[in-house]
Amino acid sequence: MDRLENGTRQNQKPKNIKLLFKRNKIAGVDEVGRGCLAGPVFSAAVILNKKINKKDIKDSKKIPFKKRILLSKYIKKNSVYAIGIATVDEIDRINILNASLLSMQRALNKLKLKPSIAYIDGLFSPKNIKIKCRTFIKGDEKITSIAAASIIAKVSRDLFMIKLAKKYPKYNWHKNFGYGTNDHLNGLKKYGVTKHHRKKFRPIHNMLSHTTRETQ
Repeated sequence: MDRLENGTRQNQKPKNIKLLFKRNKIAGVDEVGRGCLAGPVFSAAVILNKKINKKDIKDSKKIPFKKRILLSKYIKKNSVYAIGIATVDEIDRINILNASLLSMQRALNKLKLKPSIAYIDGLFSPKNIKIKCRTFIKGDEKITSIAAASIIAKVSRDLFMIKLAKKYPKYNWHKNFGYGTNDHLNGLKKYGVTKHHRKKFRPIHNMLSHTTRETQ
């Protein structure tokens, strides 16, 4: 089987992509990781194949971990998709809202097929893109393409944090994925702040104002 990249076969010609998706050029866009204390924010932009089975595609937060992984693989095989990331340094420098929009912008710009419109989850749309955007509050609960984007973004970020947890096992990122859970906060109290923590977020900022300890 040909290796997949951005949801299309690497040897697939652009004209074939256009034919496959000519009836649907709507890109759903969503971000994941906005409320975390550690790790980057991920976004996905997804243009679904019109024939995809939409039955189980819903807000990623409502889907169990193992089923999310299977759904993510299924969506990737039946879509044109791309992932955008904004780093922890960017989050601290331009704030989490702007970093989230930046990751969305990067995801849209990486799509191999230009959408006619992008449906964005939330109140704000990314800046500096030449694509018409429409925002939807709780869009991941209402629009399938946004829900599909939420699944791909969520799985991609979760797997990233699981991998990062192998290097930093004391914070339980393989379970909490960087969110401010009790086990994560306890790890911070015992072992300090890492370079992957968001220094401008209140719990981290307050901790750093009382100590200068930072692990590598």
